[in-house]
This record gives sequence, C-alpha cells and structure tokens, in this order.
Amino acid sequence: MSRIGRMPVVLPDPVEASIEGTLVTVKGPQGQLQFSHHPDMEVVLQDRTLHVSRPSDDKKHRALHGLTRALLANMVQGVANGFVKELVIEGVGYRADMQEKNLVLSVGYSHPVVFAPPPGVTFEVAKGNRAITVRGIDKQAVGEIAAKIRRVRPPEPYKGKGIAYAGEKIRRKAGKAGKAGAK
Repeated sequence: MSRIGRMPVVLPDPVEASIEGTLVTVKGPQGQLQFSHHPDMEVVLQDRTLHVSRPSDDKKHRALHGLTRALLANMVQGVANGFVKELVIEGVGYRADMQEKNLVLSVGYSHPVVFAPPPGVTFEVAKGNRAITVRGIDKQAVGEIAAKIRRVRPPEPYKGKGIAYAGEKIRRKAGKAGKAGAK
C-alpha cells in the first residue's frame, strides 16, 4: 500500500470539507478550492479527517492513490495557510515594480516585462524593488507563476545576474583563464 496514500489528511479547525461524488470542496479562511478526483479512487470524510483508498494494487491505482492524497493535503494547507514563493533579483539596473495588480520587471531588455496575476494569486515587491513575493492558495498556480517569472531572466553562472528563488544556490563558473595578466 502507498505510504503517502494511506496517511489521513487531518482538517485543521477552521477548514471544512464536503464530498459530492468525485468532487471534493475544501473551504477555509484563505478561500475555497475544488478538486475532481479519479473515479477509481474513493475519498471518505470521517471525524474531520479525509481518507483515500484504492480498489486494487494495479500500478495505475497505486500511482493515483498517492497523487490524490497529496493533492487533497495541498488543498487543505492552501485554504488554511496559503503558499508563498519568494524570488530575488540580482544585477545592476534590474528591478521589479507594481502597476496596480500587475508585476512589471525591468531586467535588461529593451522593454519592461508585465505579468498579470492569475485568479487567486497576488504579487508583492519589497527590499528596494529587488524581492518578489508570490502568494496564493493553489500550490500549483503559485509555483507555475513563480517559475514563469524566473524564466524571464534566469540567473547566469558567471556574475549571478538574473531572477532566482530566495535561497537558491547558483552554480558559479570561473571566467576566461587567460583574461588577467595575459600579454
């Protein structure tokens, strides 16, 4: 049996869940999320705990078992606390600004790059226009928009300029070997 799939998902105090067929709805202080799970999986709500079970030990069912439980756990955590991804901008003249709800990046191109937040996701800019915070209740949406922002100007290995996740270790390379002192 799946080690992840058999673990119950405990609902914290302010979070409520309801199940209608294959549609699971989770409501909390941050908002509401819905998920339609695979019809072969069975999700049961007992004593403020969600349990996921599978019909057989087929490879497909084993994979869906852990996946369904992980997605439900992420929904519960999202509506209870939310998810946050932080990005850091490094480089001379590189900065981020907010125009209403949109994020505007000036990262060395001839034009600014504008990101409109998808529903349920918000942006914040801090630390002298060098730190970007992406917040939301849907883990997939937060991670996807943070990856798209990083993809605009990924950190380069020679000087470290670009957009990186906070705490990301950039693998640095040495420059040209004969550059200094060669005559």
